[in-house]
Amino acid sequence: MTDLFDHRQVRRAFSRAAHGYDGAAALQREVGARLSETLDYLEDRTPELVVDVGCGPGHAAIAMQKRWPRAQVVALDLALPMLQETRHNAGGGLPRFLGGARRPDAICADARALPLRDASVDVLYSNLCLQWVEDLPTVFAGFRRVLKPGGLLLVSTFGPDTLFELRGAFAEADNTPHVSLFPSIAQFGDALIAAGFKDPVLDRDEFVLSHDDLGGLMRELRTLGATNAMRERRRSLTGRTRFARAAQAYEALRTPDGRLPATWEVVYAHAWGPQPGTPIRVGGVDEVQVPVARIPIRRRG
Repeated sequence: MTDLFDHRQVRRAFSRAAHGYDGAAALQREVGARLSETLDYLEDRTPELVVDVGCGPGHAAIAMQKRWPRAQVVALDLALPMLQETRHNAGGGLPRFLGGARRPDAICADARALPLRDASVDVLYSNLCLQWVEDLPTVFAGFRRVLKPGGLLLVSTFGPDTLFELRGAFAEADNTPHVSLFPSIAQFGDALIAAGFKDPVLDRDEFVLSHDDLGGLMRELRTLGATNAMRERRRSLTGRTRFARAAQAYEALRTPDGRLPATWEVVYAHAWGPQPGTPIRVGGVDEVQVPVARIPIRRRG
């Protein structure tokens, strides 16, 4: 199977964005805060190992380290510069232990191949990382492998309605995809079930942000590293003519207050690590189909 995404491009984009990421990541922080509300389910437990997959500049990992000061918290990201930002935000020049408090450990690794022992993780947290992974069943099988039975999986991703306005505007300019494709809530739920996770619950939010013009939106996306990483993307510059056509198409959506809308669909999920022996269904082996209607979904957006 050919990968949908160019993962070297994903690494390059987020490496370039690392230094300025925090200044443009208000939405990512809000989604992370909402995702972290589910950690309250663990109020009566003290985890030993907590892993933040796709940690970015590390704010969630640092917050979880403060929440559980005795736990080992691992901040894991594909982009080394993001881990350097994590170290800086955690007090990079300070000792590993300071006044009894620990700093998260940093690991540069791919979410698709976690360098962690089987059944070793109590909490696996991932905020807005999995939209860059095309093979959800396989990555969830890897998450299931490292999660302890009864451990908590807590993830979010962008859904397919994300930036539909931008996708439609560029479709008026040419036939090349300019916006990455993201999984639906049904695909997300099916992948969790296929990996054998217990009691998955899904949730959905929709955020509509606004911008002065198309150029401003594109600059923000570059700052966030959220550029088009599809293998079939155009490798050359978009060009003034095509960009002008896309901008003209986007203008039809300008709101009465004079702003251009940009929709971000966010899918959240939490589930629990199953008991040993629960089958993992990947690649059509022991295949099962579970309607997403049977998975509890809370809709907030």
